[in-house]
Order: sequence, then C-alpha cells, then structure tokens
Amino acid sequence: MSARDSGSPAEHVDDVVGVGFGPANLALAVAIHEHNARRPHTDAVRAAFVEQQSQFGWHSGMLLEGATMQVSFLKDLVTMRDPGSRFTFLRYLHEQGRLPDFINQKSFFPTRIEFHDYLRWCAAAVDDMVAYGETAVAIRPAATGVGPVDHLDVVVSRADGRQRVLRARNVVVSTGLRPRMPAGVTAGPRVWHNRDLLFRTPELRQRRHRRFIVVGAGQSAAETAEYLHRTFPDAEVCAVFARYGYSPADDSPFANRIFDPAAVDDFYTAPEDVKQTLLSYHANTNYSVVDGELIEQLYRIVYQEKVAGVQRLRVLNTTALESVDESADGVRCVLRSLTTGQRYPLDSDAVVLATGYAPVDWRELLGALADECTTDALGRPRIGRDHRVLTSDWIRAGLYVQGAGTEHSHGLTASLLSTLAVRSGEICDSLVQRRAATAGLATAVHPG
Repeated sequence: MSARDSGSPAEHVDDVVGVGFGPANLALAVAIHEHNARRPHTDAVRAAFVEQQSQFGWHSGMLLEGATMQVSFLKDLVTMRDPGSRFTFLRYLHEQGRLPDFINQKSFFPTRIEFHDYLRWCAAAVDDMVAYGETAVAIRPAATGVGPVDHLDVVVSRADGRQRVLRARNVVVSTGLRPRMPAGVTAGPRVWHNRDLLFRTPELRQRRHRRFIVVGAGQSAAETAEYLHRTFPDAEVCAVFARYGYSPADDSPFANRIFDPAAVDDFYTAPEDVKQTLLSYHANTNYSVVDGELIEQLYRIVYQEKVAGVQRLRVLNTTALESVDESADGVRCVLRSLTTGQRYPLDSDAVVLATGYAPVDWRELLGALADECTTDALGRPRIGRDHRVLTSDWIRAGLYVQGAGTEHSHGLTASLLSTLAVRSGEICDSLVQRRAATAGLATAVHPG
C-alpha cells in the first residue's frame, strides 16, 4: 500500500482525502503534485486518495479496438490549466516515442485505448498518494468534542474486510456513476450493462441462438452493436431503441463552447430557469447521441447486407423492451412496437443494456452529516463555485464534490473530461487558500 496507513486518525491529519480515483480525482492529484513541486516541503498539500478498484481503470470494459475519444486530446488532465505541464498528453506521446506518428494522423481524437493508457501513465506518477483496493464506506465528523468540526473522518474498508480511518481537513468526493438498468431487469450471466462488455463476451462459451440484442440509442449502444457485429460474424445483432434512428451528436464549434471553462462561470451565475434551458438546449452534445461517422458506418453495414441478402445488423427502431427472461442457454426478450403496439418475443444469446448511467448520490456516505449540507429550493445540495458543498456553520472542514452530482450548479461539464484540468486547479487553489486562512485565524487567536 502506497498511501499513508496510520492506526489512529488522530496521529495524522491530511489536508485532503479524495474518495474515488477516476479521471476527476486523478486530475486533482496531479494538480496537487504540481503545486507541491513548486513549494517548500513545509507548504506541501498532504493528500491521500482511496479507490475501490485494484488498479487504475476508466471504463475498462468499453475499451473497444478502434473506438476514439469524443473530446480533443488538448482537453487532457492539465493542458487547459497549464500547457507547460509535464502531464500533458503530448508529453506522454513524446515519452512513448509516438509523437511524430500521432501528428501524422492529423487527428485531435486519440483512441480510447490510448487515452486510457495516458491516464494510467499519469496515475503512476502520483501513485504515492493512492491506496487501491479500498472503499470509502462513511464520512463523519471527527470526534473532537462539542465545538465546530474542523476535521472529517473517512472510514475505509479494505479488500480483506478490515477497516481504517483517514482524518482530513477536507474531503473531495468523486464517486462517479453507476449503471442504469431498465425497470424490472437485473444483470446476469447473459444480461449485462455495456460497461462489462469486454469482460463478459469471452465468457460466452455456448451461443445457441446466434443473436445479440443491444438496447439503447447512444454512443455506447452504437459502439456495442458495431463491436458485436464485427466480433461475431456468425451472429445477428439487433439494435433496439425507442427513437426512429440514431441521433448525431452536436459537436459544432459554437455548441462546443458550452464545454469551455468560461461557460461554467456563466452557468453557475445564471438564473435557475436559464440553467434548465441551457441543459435542455445542449443535451444533444452528450446525451443519447452518436458520432456522425459511426452512424454512417452502421448505415452502410445495414444497406450492404440488404444488397447481399443476408442481414445480420437489424435496427429495431421505435421499439421498447417489455421484459427479459434469462435462462441457462439464452435470454428471451419481449419487445413492443411503439407504432403498432404489437408485442413479440425475441430469443438471443445475450442482452447488452447500453442504457446509460446515473450519478452516485455522494450523500449516502455522509449519514447524519448530510443534514448539515444546505439545499436549494428544489432540495438539491448547494455547491460553491469552488465545488465545495455549502454546510452549516458547525462544519468548518471542507467537503468538495466532483462529478454529475454538480450538474445542476456547474453545468454539462460536471461529469465530463472537458474542464477537468481547470476544475482540479480551482479545487487545489481553494484547498490552499482555506489552509492559509485557517492558519491566519489560528495566529490571530494565539499570537506568538
């Protein structure tokens, strides 16, 4: 284990403990690492992160061969904050000896496999801050008496069942997303969410029906359909969705400005009705949409198979999934046409549910501490511009949140890569400023 491990939290207090170590908290760790490199050791931000996975991984089950990023490599973990950083994607390419080769591609969009390797390269450089194979199970006020709470305890469960406690002046929660499953459907040996695609397909030893069903109309659904069609040339792939066709993502230059760092400021200060309008207007930049080239590729496949007279890729549009019945050798789905109302069964070897993700409610970790978090008129947590949760005066320790749980306050980029570099710098700056303010207050109360 590379992160600190103290038997009693009172023996050691970190400046910040990060819960989860996906790209968001990885970007924060990098920002802290770079801050510390520029400061004397006495001014270093002491940070520790815990991650339930045994090693760094980002959507590992969807690292499909040839699938490219939908965001420019310039929106890596640091470039928008500091183009001269040693953690840029270009520096990664240079160290791997691939910079000229990448340039010759004339593309802003690396493959997802390569960008994942870049993230792992960054994670390895800050490995001393991270404990893998550990899951945060609770965040609670430190037991310091009846006065204001200056420290928070993060209770962590290890893979062997043992627990430990990390004490910190600040906690940054970035617990990511959980798969969204259709009502009444549970995962099984032959029913998967698409996040497990690459893990589960090798387990299919018997394929009696020579058919897959893919449910969903977004990028992951389209990629899954293409992957299964390419990987299993003897099988039929049925794409099931309620839309009439796949909808293209709006990646036009003006629309993409919604992902600029300045757009976060505009969104944060906007009236609530304007925020909702912006989310509605620009949802098609990210949600339930597909890259235009992939749409055209799938259409060509469907057309060419019609010409050949053997159709393996079937698009069952305006269709709803009614039920799923899994057995030892297959899955029977009942589908319903939304235009005619007709219901019909369809047997397959496996069903892949590319039905999206839902934010993990970070308040589940807080217990009674959640009551100290203030809410807006709609009952949503109030989040400061620096991503700190606004709490009662009793809580003086900092509780920060990254991810989809802040979309209502910070906009569409909350769960995306686009502003990670700038956001991590903002949180790091906030941590440093709060520490300086606390030190100044202590000096004023206890003059030397």
